[in-house]
Amino acid sequence: MSRILWSPSPERVQSSNMYHFMQWVNSRYSKSLAQYDELYQWSVAYISDFWEGWWQYIDIKASQAYTSVIDDPNRMPGAKWFDGARLNFAENLLRYRDDQPALIFYGENNIKRRFTYAQLYTAVAGAAQALKASGVKAGDRVVGFM
Repeated sequence: MSRILWSPSPERVQSSNMYHFMQWVNSRYSKSLAQYDELYQWSVAYISDFWEGWWQYIDIKASQAYTSVIDDPNRMPGAKWFDGARLNFAENLLRYRDDQPALIFYGENNIKRRFTYAQLYTAVAGAAQALKASGVKAGDRVVGFM
């Protein structure tokens, strides 16, 4: 028999991103999900709705909209996701400039690095300036940069 070792307080649950997303799903899809397990069950029963909802909820920026969320949810691996969409990964990462975590890296030997959105933006701006100073112009292809 297993026992629960820890449960978050109701206040902590209600301040979580998962809870806010679940409330958004309830509103958008006329659901009444109240627990993580219910959200999980809905996500596997309605794969396309879940991932389309996630795309909309986190407000992914795309220059071209997708034509379908997933072509065949029974083909894993190998399913084609968000067919037709065109997006710029950097645009989506660099649109924030606050102190929230953007990237968290855990490596071997207890290496841990965190980048806030502000730090990430500053680092990318510095790399862009270095490329510009080296004569690279917008639209140039840089091969073997890293």
